[in-house]
Formats: sequence, structure tokens, C-alpha cells
Amino acid sequence: MQAVFGLDYLAIFAGGVCAGIMNAVAGGGTLVSFPILLWAGRDPILANATNALALWPGSLAAAWGFRREIAALPRLLKSLVPAAVLGGLAGGALLLATPTKLFSGFVPYLILFATAVLAAKSVLTRLAGKTSAERSTRHAVLLFGAQLLVSVYGGYFGAGMGILMLAALGLYGVSDFHERNAVKNLLSATTNGLAGIFFVCAGAIRWDDGLVLGAGAVVGGSLGAAVGRRLSDRVLEGVAIVVGVVATFSLLAFRK
Repeated sequence: MQAVFGLDYLAIFAGGVCAGIMNAVAGGGTLVSFPILLWAGRDPILANATNALALWPGSLAAAWGFRREIAALPRLLKSLVPAAVLGGLAGGALLLATPTKLFSGFVPYLILFATAVLAAKSVLTRLAGKTSAERSTRHAVLLFGAQLLVSVYGGYFGAGMGILMLAALGLYGVSDFHERNAVKNLLSATTNGLAGIFFVCAGAIRWDDGLVLGAGAVVGGSLGAAVGRRLSDRVLEGVAIVVGVVATFSLLAFRK
């Protein structure tokens, strides 16, 4: 149902604030911002592309915040950044090549998948933390392939992408969480940035929504640290999971 004019922008801004806070503290912000765009009556493909571009500055800022850790891992990044570039472009192209009606049918299941990934975050983190893979050429090739697939998914949809990256890096043997988080933020910014450029060039961005959502995300990102001191990441992740489940079943129930 189309939202009342004015109220839809207020809801989108609020969704951006929530997404900014969640991405700064725990991740999973797309599970809030994207469904709000759909509930406001936006075209699913334009909403997905606009959401990716609007939240991209947050990933870039997070990567800059971890620049020391990033500078310490040049060899790893030399092999993974190209995978993020190729995957982001491929995922963006795949999204725009998907008919709107077909993508609309996929959306509830994509949201459900991302919700399941977020719900399994602690399991994936423990698994990655306990695994110390030998950093051989074979493992490096496998990691490149995993990153490529995750980035294609990220360019296409994106929710849960960072969690999958953290798990893959841990299984590869990057045991320090700050290093994993630094690499994840840089690769996420690369994937979303390239996909976003592709969306802009293709005219797939709804700029009014993007500006409102992006402004909310900036506010939310700045509030993330303060909120994080009062709420645990489990609480914020719980909110995202609830929103994801509600979004999945509401979209399944009311889709045309």
C-alpha cells in the first residue's frame, strides 16, 4: 500500500537512523531499511539499488576507521579486493537484468535468508574462531572464490553479506577479530560502491529516497557508539531478526 505523502519520507528517515545504528554496532541494518522502502510502495529493484547506495557511505567510514588494520594486510587485500570489484559489478548487473516481477517473488526469501544468516551469526563466529586454516595457495584460491560469490550476492541484495565475509575470513585463518572486521568493512564498501556506481549509471536510483535514507543513516551511524554503550549487540541483532521475520511473512501475505 502506498504510504501517505510525507509520512513515507519520515518512515524512510527513521529506517535510515535504525540501519545506521545497527550497522555501526552489530550489522543487519538492511533488514530494517529495505522493507520500509517496500512498505512505502517503492519498486523493489529501485528500492534495493537505492538502499545499497544510501548505506554505502557508512561502510566506507567504517573502513576508514580501521585503516591501520587494513594497512597491515596488503597481501590478503591484493587478492580479495579484485573479487569484491568483480562480484559487486556482477551482482549489480544481475539485479538490473532481473525482471521486477521475478525479483519481487525472490524478495521475501532473500530477506528470510539474510535473517537466518544474522540469527546464525554467533555460530558462524564461533566456528570461524575455532578454525585455523593453513594459508596455502589452495586456501587462498578458495577464499577468493568465496569472496567472489559473497560479493555477487552483496551486489544483488546485500543483507548479511558482512557476516558471511567474517565467517570466510575466520575459516581462512584470520584469527584477530579486528583484522577480520577491517577487511570486511573495506570489501563491503568496495562491493556496495561498485554496485552503487553501476546503479547510478543505469538510472536505477530514486534520489529523493536515497537522500532521506542516507541522511538518516549518517545520523544513526553517529549515534551508534552511544547506543552501543547502552544496548548489547544481541539486543540490536534481535530487533533486526524480528523485523526480518515480520517483513518476510508480511511480504508473502500481501504480495500481488
